[in-house]
Amino acid sequence: MALSEHDPHREGGKSEVSAPAELRRTLSARHLTMIAVGGSIGTGLFVASGATIAQAGPGGALLGYVLIGVMVYFLMTSLGELAAAMPVSGSFSTYGARYVDEGFGFALGWNYWYNWAVTVAVDLVAAQLVMAYWFPDVPGVYWSALFLAITFGLNALSARGFGEAEFWFALIKVLAVLAFVAMGVMMLLGIIRGGEGGGGVNWTVGDAPFAGGFAALIGVAMVVGFSFQGTELIGIAAGESKDPARNLPRAVRQVFWRILLFYVMAILVIGLLIPYTDPHLLRNDVADVSVSPFALIFERAGLLGAASIMNAVVLTSVLSAGNSGMYAATRMLYSLARDGKAPRAFDRVSRNGVPLRALLATAAVAALCFFTFVFSPNAVYIWLLNTSGMTGFIAWLGIAISHYRFRRGYLKRGRNLADLPYVSPYFPFGPIFAFVLCLIITLGQNYQAFLQHKIDWGGVVATYIGIPLFLLIWAGYKLVRGSRFVRYRDMRFPVAQKRIPADFATPATAAEIAQSTR
Repeated sequence: MALSEHDPHREGGKSEVSAPAELRRTLSARHLTMIAVGGSIGTGLFVASGATIAQAGPGGALLGYVLIGVMVYFLMTSLGELAAAMPVSGSFSTYGARYVDEGFGFALGWNYWYNWAVTVAVDLVAAQLVMAYWFPDVPGVYWSALFLAITFGLNALSARGFGEAEFWFALIKVLAVLAFVAMGVMMLLGIIRGGEGGGGVNWTVGDAPFAGGFAALIGVAMVVGFSFQGTELIGIAAGESKDPARNLPRAVRQVFWRILLFYVMAILVIGLLIPYTDPHLLRNDVADVSVSPFALIFERAGLLGAASIMNAVVLTSVLSAGNSGMYAATRMLYSLARDGKAPRAFDRVSRNGVPLRALLATAAVAALCFFTFVFSPNAVYIWLLNTSGMTGFIAWLGIAISHYRFRRGYLKRGRNLADLPYVSPYFPFGPIFAFVLCLIITLGQNYQAFLQHKIDWGGVVATYIGIPLFLLIWAGYKLVRGSRFVRYRDMRFPVAQKRIPADFATPATAAEIAQSTR
């Protein structure tokens, strides 16, 4: 067997007795499940869901969430097949390099690192806006500094420290949604007050259930797409999960039904209790949670302090996203360094199994949040959001392409699907559907700018800058390294995997399995 790219003996024959050189498999099944579920529940549901109903009507919003939910499920099954077969921290960057083009994987990796590093900064600015609800006179940069220190500390502790924090963050969000859905159902049934005038009648107001036509549906799909970003984090966490061949498929299978429960049921309840013409629904400012549809319905039920409760839940969502973003970006930078696609300094791992230098580099980018000391927090929030928004969709496109190429090549080389720990049940429809719909959403992010009398080039650049940057990085790598599109006959696949005990399966073992045929 050829030495793995992640083999600790490659650098000068250093002894294993020195500091640990690998990540550790410490994330359990419950961590993976909550990482996936928590990644799909955030401010998009708690704050922006009302605006989607106001824009497309209750039926249009519901259809948009179902459609994107199905797309995300197909993406998760694609990622599940890849990650269960090759549980490495580089995830789709590694898969893109092996089954599409080495430069494609390189660009995906840097794109994803940048996406989450900047997203951490976005969340830290959002935390300023949320905390201003309770402490309007305290400078926002103090809150950013505090929450940056917390997320850094949780990630520096260990992978298990991150997993435990994310488990509890996600649990708070899950309980909030379940409480909301239960209360909404009781209001509709007349068990508690506040549901008067609600019900099916709100689906017949004005142009309901579908308002705004196809254009409104596409607009909602774009907003919903942002809301679901983060579900792919279990692919990154696969490199540090116990028994990934068993636990990853389990997490993937649970995602769709939980998305159906948390998102679709919540949107259905909101659409039945609040008419889409209610002007409060048009507000989707993270700094004003009092107009969150969740807060509005809690208040109708007579729950005192509903806005404060929702503000606390939104703050939890922001911290969860920042915690996850710090983890994902750090692991991607570490993996790039281990593969020789980033400075080797970032491949060092501390004694507790944390790539500390990669974590410090990510935290340095997250410090962009301190621009609020000079500029308006709202302006910095929008600027950072625009610069990172497209990159998440590019990662999703990369997952669909990599899985399609992986499965086609796997079969063309005469491999047996029974040898894979998990097989996506909807191939080839799943990755093709996910790719097409994701591409439509990606290209349509700011289609309104092209329909105006004068094209808003500033808005176009802010929205689409991620696409040419990704293509330039890919083209630059191909030019410098001479990488070529991987042909099916040249593909190398992991050996048929036996179930490995969780305490024996290290990231180095997984990498060696994945590259054993090189």
